[in-house]
Amino acid sequence: MLLYFLITCFPFIFFIKSLALKPLPPWATEMRLLSPWFWKDVSFFPSSSLIKNILGLGLGFFTTTSSKMSLKKMSFTSKVDNFEEVEESAMSVLDLPDLVLECILERLPPAALCSMAGVCSSLRSRCISDHFWAKHMKNKWGRIIGPAAYREWQWHVALKTRKDSSHLKQGKPKGLMRILSIVRPSWWLQSKVDGSNKLCSLPGDSVMAWFLALETGRFWFPAQVYNRENGHVGFMLSCYDAELSYDPRTDTFQARYPPHGRRAEATENNVPWERLRAPPFDTSPHDLHISDCLNELRPGDNIEIQWRRNKEFPYGWWYGVVGHLESCDGNENYCRCHHSDTVVLEFNQYTLGSRWRRTTVHRKEHREEGNEADGFYGGIRKLCNEEEISTWKRLWPSEILE
Repeated sequence: MLLYFLITCFPFIFFIKSLALKPLPPWATEMRLLSPWFWKDVSFFPSSSLIKNILGLGLGFFTTTSSKMSLKKMSFTSKVDNFEEVEESAMSVLDLPDLVLECILERLPPAALCSMAGVCSSLRSRCISDHFWAKHMKNKWGRIIGPAAYREWQWHVALKTRKDSSHLKQGKPKGLMRILSIVRPSWWLQSKVDGSNKLCSLPGDSVMAWFLALETGRFWFPAQVYNRENGHVGFMLSCYDAELSYDPRTDTFQARYPPHGRRAEATENNVPWERLRAPPFDTSPHDLHISDCLNELRPGDNIEIQWRRNKEFPYGWWYGVVGHLESCDGNENYCRCHHSDTVVLEFNQYTLGSRWRRTTVHRKEHREEGNEADGFYGGIRKLCNEEEISTWKRLWPSEILE
């Protein structure tokens, strides 16, 4: 054992003396980390073979190392110097000018912007800015999000804030925290505040929070659906109000139609983007729209008109065109229909002779007109946007309706 002790100690004594004379090379730290694993493996060998191995390793190490160190010293030193120069010259994203960094962040998609926000607090304060997220909100959600949806989101945020504040006030300490709260009540309050900040680190009223709530389907918002209930024949070429929730797995929506009369709430799944729009007016679906375009309606104009089955039902918007009076032959050179107080509305998705094919309204005194048998016709809006008109024509039924 004494021989074993002397043989194992001498190499370390020589090595320690060399460290006192020369500065530690950069790889000394790595070697220091590897040495415990080395000695752990060596300890499992028998004592006779251990002595041979140590002697062989010791002689081989010092002879080869002494001959190679002088040859590699210059090249290794140059590599270290180059590494230090690269490390000193390395540039962080935060070192970029503000305008350049802003241009980079503006071009990031929402997923990349979220990832950048998780890098550090400085980038987070920039990446959650409404300036960046307002563009993403408009590009993806602007066509189906209207003032009613924004108002619903504000109510949602206010309600959540009120619940969080009431939870903070009503919560009672338990266990150890109850004992600590008796000694020092501020500890309990501070722990509640810290926990609330961790859970609600993103400002609730920020555009980013709204975008993520929509994107994950956690927020139901009001919008309108074309051809509701999977294109039911009773709703062809109509657009009704509904509450929507986005499904990111299928890139479609779930729709909930409000109950009315004896009809229970209806739901529809897998509603595509093409069948959605923001409401054209920020009013309740039960309110009559006051028409302001009646005096300018002429044959051939595209229109939408409110219609409902009875007084208990909400209005839906139905597509139609302005037609000619029966006394007019349709010749544009002699047509005087636009001077008449009677406006003819045609719904050409229905077959000739159908009671739903044609109706008339008074140009100057039109309010809500109709009866329980044929339903009630409400306000009229003239379509001037080609995109709106093409949407209706794209949804045209494959067969004429009865």
